[in-house]
Amino acid sequence: MLKSLTLQDFVIVRALDVEFDAGFSVLTGETGAGKSILIDALQLALGARAESHVVRDGAARAEITAAFDLPASLADWLDAAGFDRGEDGTLLLRRIVDAKGGSRGFINGSAATAAQLREVADHLVDIHGQHAWQGLTRPAAVRALLDEQAGIDTAPLAAAYEAWRQASQTLASARTRQGELASERERLQWQIGELDRLAPGEAEWPELNAEHQRLAHAQALLDGASQAAAAIGGDDDEANASRLVARALSALEDVAAYDTRLAAVIEVLQGAQAQLDDAGHTLHAYLSRTELDPDRLNELDARLGAWVSLARRYRRPPEELPALLAEWRAALAALDEATDLAGLEQRVAQALAAWQAEAKKVSAARQKAAKPLAERVTAAMQQLGMAGGRFEVALTRVEGPQAHGQESVEFLVAGHAGSPPRPLGKVASGGELSRLALAIAVTTAQSRQTGSAGRSAASPATLIFDEIDSGVGGTVADAVGRLMKQLGRSAQVLAVTHLPQVAACADGHFVVAKATEGGHTTSRVQPVQGEARVAEVARMLGGERASGTSLAHAHELIQQAAGAA
Repeated sequence: MLKSLTLQDFVIVRALDVEFDAGFSVLTGETGAGKSILIDALQLALGARAESHVVRDGAARAEITAAFDLPASLADWLDAAGFDRGEDGTLLLRRIVDAKGGSRGFINGSAATAAQLREVADHLVDIHGQHAWQGLTRPAAVRALLDEQAGIDTAPLAAAYEAWRQASQTLASARTRQGELASERERLQWQIGELDRLAPGEAEWPELNAEHQRLAHAQALLDGASQAAAAIGGDDDEANASRLVARALSALEDVAAYDTRLAAVIEVLQGAQAQLDDAGHTLHAYLSRTELDPDRLNELDARLGAWVSLARRYRRPPEELPALLAEWRAALAALDEATDLAGLEQRVAQALAAWQAEAKKVSAARQKAAKPLAERVTAAMQQLGMAGGRFEVALTRVEGPQAHGQESVEFLVAGHAGSPPRPLGKVASGGELSRLALAIAVTTAQSRQTGSAGRSAASPATLIFDEIDSGVGGTVADAVGRLMKQLGRSAQVLAVTHLPQVAACADGHFVVAKATEGGHTTSRVQPVQGEARVAEVARMLGGERASGTSLAHAHELIQQAAGAA
């Protein structure tokens, strides 16, 4: 759960440190006091987009730190991503935004990207905003909500669809380009035939050049090796390096006993003599194996000429001819595949069958989850001033493969008993839409916490409702409060609300208020209990000045909520 939230120079907050407990807590305050600032700050800590306007006027940067209990579902992820698990089971998220809009994120003190913060957020918090009802009219959002309740991973379905789509596009392209492909295939075959006759080896070009250079200069090589051999160990004593070194060595050995410093020179000369002997043997061996070979030189000239001729024709360096041949063979194989309509049709059929298998599994899961979801939302509607109303999840088969499956998902609602269910956006008023959004939000949140609908993944332990009760009042507001309190028994619930009935049901109550300091407006958050809490609920009931009647009513609301618990 969320343990604390610390803000520094965020919007109109100079400094703020708020600690949260388990259960159901509310944030209340006058309109414009900044009740949603805490939610905005938390979303930034969880990886939301950062912008410069969140930095308080005159400050260099804004800083938000959120401390959570570390959920077990995140421990392995932290290890794999290279983050420390923290101390005392606490997960610390921090976000710094500078006045230019740049931002940095941290997880347990280590730098983290916004994407990593968002990935962590999926395990921590589930936020429902005041415009949540808008998503109920968007097909993709409706489908995603049902899939979440059904515990469906749609990634394999989307991948199967993409494979079918690409196979279908390849087949269609091949059908329209048969003549062009045949001409291209004939050209490639002729070019490959030319290079096949040359049969260029992968490392042949440098080897040919090295051998050609050696044979082309064979006489010079022989002359040079012969002269070197003679200089090392020839008949001329004055020009025989080996004998001269031996003579020097003999002269020193005769007198070395008189001065030990000559020993090092003798060692060097002995090494030189050994190396000269080795060099002489090597040169004699080289001379015995090296000979002029004009026939082989002619063969090399012809082979190199063939390489150069084809390289010029195809405007490539000679050393690239082997790679060019491999490239053409691969292109020919692709063309053969593209002109094999029967094979392409079979591939499309296989891809379609794979998509159908995935779509069938997804459809079965959606069918299984749709009715229980509808029943739970219908039950919640009865408590939210829509007695006799009915909620349904309609699954309609669509033609042809789709990335999302073989059916569309739509929410239908009957506002009162006896009326037929119709598309939600067409029959519900603004107030009804808000109540329906609240019913769905509470229902789906409850199912996440209880693990219904076959969900196996860990659910966020903190649920946030940001003025989702807008447009609700009267006895319905009492029901909203009770629903929130009930939900708070299995999860940490934080609600920004303007309803006194909801605030009265809370286990924890925070009041957000504006103040002026040094000519600047700031926002403060203060936990309230006892008489201070009664006074705040009374303000919500009766306006700026709480009367004796509103105070009594507020006290009664809080007592009733406590008794109902």
